[in-house]
Amino acid sequence: MLSRLTLHLIFPATLALAACGWAHAQTQTGAAAMKSRYTELQGELNNNAYHRPLYLNSREDGGNVKGDIYAVLDYPFTQVREALGSPDRWCDILILHLNTKYCRLLHDGAKTTLRMQVGKKTEEPLDSTYRVDLRYHGGASGVDYFSSSMLAEKGPLDTSDYRIEIESIPLDEKRSFLHFSYAYSYGLASKLALRAYLMTAGRDKVGFSVVKRDAQGQPQYIEGTRATVERNTMRYYLAIDAYLSGLAAPAEQRLEKRLANWYDATEQYPRQLHEVSRDEYLGMKRNEVARQQKAGS
Repeated sequence: MLSRLTLHLIFPATLALAACGWAHAQTQTGAAAMKSRYTELQGELNNNAYHRPLYLNSREDGGNVKGDIYAVLDYPFTQVREALGSPDRWCDILILHLNTKYCRLLHDGAKTTLRMQVGKKTEEPLDSTYRVDLRYHGGASGVDYFSSSMLAEKGPLDTSDYRIEIESIPLDEKRSFLHFSYAYSYGLASKLALRAYLMTAGRDKVGFSVVKRDAQGQPQYIEGTRATVERNTMRYYLAIDAYLSGLAAPAEQRLEKRLANWYDATEQYPRQLHEVSRDEYLGMKRNEVARQQKAGS
């Protein structure tokens, strides 16, 4: 019969081995699923209206809405994993989005939170914005796959259950395949607010999914809540791409490169994403980043 001391020695080691085995299995499963998805999406990745290897879709189920993007990135997997596989770089990514006014990484024991302030697409004081606390959750991490996620229980008005999820695999030495998803739930108050917005300032807003074509063959795009989530999913994805593109520049030039690249990328889709002029965006973001850095110093 094993002694109590022997059990105390063996049991933690057994748990550690089980955890390692589970993580390895999760990595293998995730990598296999992503490889399969890459194969399935070859047609969409190589022939689309985005002028880049990208596939976007969205869905709405009751009070839940979600947008997904699958894309080929022209960056090595190790670089993508280092930039996106931990919470350390995410505030630099999220601040590129028009509606992100502030972001700070907070550590409280084992809990890691990205505290965001979100608001209008123009400059405004922080006390006029909404706070969203994204709790960072680690995922799988291996030589050929990584994943991570961020969750927020509450958002503006009565929106809730915000979820940002990301996973990636290498394609070759210079390219990676990325899956990014953005989702949230909404209640009656936010539904009514969106309806009022779509009847006024947002009446011409559309998403990217084509629901039909008119008699002249021109695309008719998705509207409403799915259009909103598609636009924001694309904005966040372009922020990821802009952040990665900036890594090639000297450290002191990276912010300006990211800002310029994000704005230029969004202007490729003016029907969906144009909001402000280039000078307005650059000036606003420089001020917001400076405010963010000052608060964190």
